[in-house]
Amino acid sequence: MPRPQGRIMVAQNRKARHDYHLGDHFEAGMVLTGTEVKSLRLGRASLADAFATVDDGEVWLRNAHIPEYTFGTWTNHATRRNRKLLLHKKEIAKLDRETASSGKTIVPLAIYFSDGYAKVELAVGTGKKDWDKRQTIAARDADRDLQRDLAERNRGAR
Repeated sequence: MPRPQGRIMVAQNRKARHDYHLGDHFEAGMVLTGTEVKSLRLGRASLADAFATVDDGEVWLRNAHIPEYTFGTWTNHATRRNRKLLLHKKEIAKLDRETASSGKTIVPLAIYFSDGYAKVELAVGTGKKDWDKRQTIAARDADRDLQRDLAERNRGAR
């Protein structure tokens, strides 16, 4: 059976864009067990409290919740186990350098299947303060109002 082509989204961390200023983005493969893959294919995962760390030259995804596979037996996986991420050595070194400075963390943004392989999108993020969040919301609302007024003006010109 041929693998499905393209990108099939499983889970997104929408709150990450609200809570962090995001920098460089990375795509990493995931080391998973069979029941984890089956659970992901059913579209079941959560990145709500997840983060990644660099330990001894390896990147680990921590606190990501992949629920047990419903039809699994005693071979089922632990739901919040640490999962190894697969990146090139240069990418790992870059992540390690960037997170060495205080206030930066590796934030998982999405889990998806790319050409049949489970991938996770990572970004280096700096936490936003409350006033940053309010500024972002205000700018988004102002842009939305501007677009609405522009569309209304264009409709009236017809």
